Amino acid sequence: MNSPHPPEDNSPSNDARMRTLATASSVVVWYTAADGAVVARNPSWEAFTGQTFDECAGWGWLNAIHPEDQPGVRSTWTQGVRSGRTVELAYRLRRRDGIYRNVTAEGAPVLEDGALREWVGFCVDVTDSKRAEEALKASEERLQFLDRLGQATRPLTDAGELMQVTARMLGQHLGATRCAYADVEADSNRFTIRNDWSMEGVASSAGVYSLDLFGPLATSNLRRGQHLVVHDVDKELGEEGGARMFKAIGIRAVVCTALVKEGRLVALMAVHQATPRQWTLAEIAIIEEVVDRCWAHIERVRDNAMLREQDRRKDEFLATLAHELRNPLAPIKYAIAMLRKSKNGDHSYSEKANEVIDRQVSLMARLIDDLLDLSRINRGLIHLKPEPVLVSDLMQQAAASARPAMETAGHRLEVRPGEEDLWLHADPTRMVQVIGNLLANAAKYTPDGGHIQLAVRRSGGMAVLEVIDNGIGIPAGEQGQLFQMFTQLSHTADRAQGGLGIGLALVKTLVQMHQGSVRVFSEGLDQGSTFAVELPLVERGPHPMAQAAPAPTHSPVATQTRVLVVEDNKDGLATLLALLDAMGYEAAGAADGMKGLEMARSFKPDVVLLDLGLPVLDGFGVARALRADPAFASVAIVALTGWGAERDRTRTAEAGFDAHLTKPIEPDLLEAYLAKFSSRRPGVPG
Repeated sequence: MNSPHPPEDNSPSNDARMRTLATASSVVVWYTAADGAVVARNPSWEAFTGQTFDECAGWGWLNAIHPEDQPGVRSTWTQGVRSGRTVELAYRLRRRDGIYRNVTAEGAPVLEDGALREWVGFCVDVTDSKRAEEALKASEERLQFLDRLGQATRPLTDAGELMQVTARMLGQHLGATRCAYADVEADSNRFTIRNDWSMEGVASSAGVYSLDLFGPLATSNLRRGQHLVVHDVDKELGEEGGARMFKAIGIRAVVCTALVKEGRLVALMAVHQATPRQWTLAEIAIIEEVVDRCWAHIERVRDNAMLREQDRRKDEFLATLAHELRNPLAPIKYAIAMLRKSKNGDHSYSEKANEVIDRQVSLMARLIDDLLDLSRINRGLIHLKPEPVLVSDLMQQAAASARPAMETAGHRLEVRPGEEDLWLHADPTRMVQVIGNLLANAAKYTPDGGHIQLAVRRSGGMAVLEVIDNGIGIPAGEQGQLFQMFTQLSHTADRAQGGLGIGLALVKTLVQMHQGSVRVFSEGLDQGSTFAVELPLVERGPHPMAQAAPAPTHSPVATQTRVLVVEDNKDGLATLLALLDAMGYEAAGAADGMKGLEMARSFKPDVVLLDLGLPVLDGFGVARALRADPAFASVAIVALTGWGAERDRTRTAEAGFDAHLTKPIEPDLLEAYLAKFSSRRPGVPG
């Protein structure tokens, strides 16, 4: 702003010096007449702003100031001129390259003989320092916000509450209309806004949405972990690009940050604005940081909750397991007392006591088998042995195994195999186990005297096996939990007859291994239940289902057969020797592996029943020693052990065992195996 009084130097060299000074120092020196108007050329102002004298003359210099700042500058400058006092100003001044720079300006009056003669002042470019100051302030505000957020969420142990607090604090910090957190489903398409925060009067956006609503480009970017930043949905997206969806929930600007873990989109954080908004890089950065911190915290909270739940379920499982193992022990102990009473002359209790012991031991064996089966399946150690099988055969075998439990509870079991022969390609042992578990479940949760049906029908290319009961039913809200491992539904607590909650989990896993599915239907409490198993049908098989083990037989050669038992459990050894004696076999026993070898050389057995976990020398060592001796070439070696995993069976086969039986074995099945191996003796017709 130029004064008419100083001498002018309009030479080219002086102009160049002034431009260099103005650019290098970012300081502009100016002067005006007493009325505040520019009346002479000022190379310093011209060098910085690019205005010529004609353009800045009078009050034309205001045109170099940002239009938004012009009214304030004009008002302040006018008041200063009238008062004749020093004026301080701050505004945005356009540099000659067209970029507005933040400047501070000061003008001082020049007096001559007490009268105002002119104004002299300067402008200082403070853009860089202002930016640094703003950046420092923004950084402080960011750190303060993150600290407040951390303090507010650190003690939270519920993931839902954590999401709510984070969304609220982030939305308020940004002055947004709404802030929403969403989990993305495993299909990477649907997402669920479980928790959101919105300004008063703004509706919640909670619900389930399709990611495709964002439009193809945005959806693709989000799935790759790229963020969606939209300043104005109408201008940037268009109706087909996602604007329709955003406008439907009152959104005109949005930042949506994507969280991708191990190549999959798992979560979204969206900040909504009801009007177009120019999101800054700092705002986008803090949204990203909050999302990362929030998700890391959510994962920790969920992991801790899962560990607590696992601990709780483990404790419940161990308590239930102890209960289930103790339950059969009580009647067994009572039955033993009854047997002792019968020895004193009262024989009326003997048969009943024998039935109780047999039934309770079978229950314990089934419980342990289910546990082991589930463990083997989870570790991928069970391999199916499928063959063509008639569904009706499976049903009859499963019904036979379930009848004792049905009769004990007074249930009427109705088996309806249908008029049509239906064939499956399945592992018969495992499918009988599936149906048997469903029947056992029905018997357990049906009050005494109930009616249970086992039926099959064709549905297209599938066989549908149904177990229908008129029992206690299942509330709709609990039906989805039935097939989870160790699940005990709350409504069954006072009516169930025990159980570990593994039977149905085992059913589901085995059915899925057969490429089938299992479902449950119930109208609710006291409305009964229907369990339906669907399995793919195959063409008619070549022959009926093979038996899993040799049929029981009472061999005439039993009395001529010598059986050596090597078992370190004293009671187990004594009772098995007594049983073999009652069957008519000549039996001898040893309590460790070395004694077993010595006994074999003197006793010369035809069959060796051999435990694996023996002291001194284990069962594998005994078997290898016997197989290495030509004198025992024809001897049958049978593992009779509590170890029944697939790897155990593989090891016994490699060690030279002829069969692998798990404890406790049914006496009839044991006798069948002994008869089979007895026929291998030289001179015995087979």
